[in-house]
Amino acid sequence: MNFYAANDEETRKIAKDFAKQLKPGDIVCMTGELGAGKTTFTKGIAEAFNSLYEPVSPTFNIVNEYPGDLTIYHFDLYRLKSVVDLYSVDIDSYLYADGVCVIEWPEIAMELIDGYYSVNITYAENGRNIEITDNR
Repeated sequence: MNFYAANDEETRKIAKDFAKQLKPGDIVCMTGELGAGKTTFTKGIAEAFNSLYEPVSPTFNIVNEYPGDLTIYHFDLYRLKSVVDLYSVDIDSYLYADGVCVIEWPEIAMELIDGYYSVNITYAENGRNIEITDNR
């Protein structure tokens, strides 16, 4: 599925609509340049599940948890260098848990993930393009 969002509000709406199909154990792998809108998209997912908190980039924490109707585990793997680093954050306890994992910069984790939704966000003239693929 391909979408165009002219602003953050539209990005959040697209994410909120997408989140309606998510269920416990689902994984969303997000790619895109720095500042493309990955965290904004995550905010829309969290809204869909009535999160008690608004997501912020977990760059320095690696993972943030957002409880709501369904817990969102929001990862940012940008700073990690290898799959071994993932074990320091106990990634196995999050993958396929009772919440939804949203992973920014997922490349080093891909060997641990069997099925996932792919969300690729790219800059477009006056907005962003959002491509969502079901790889489950």
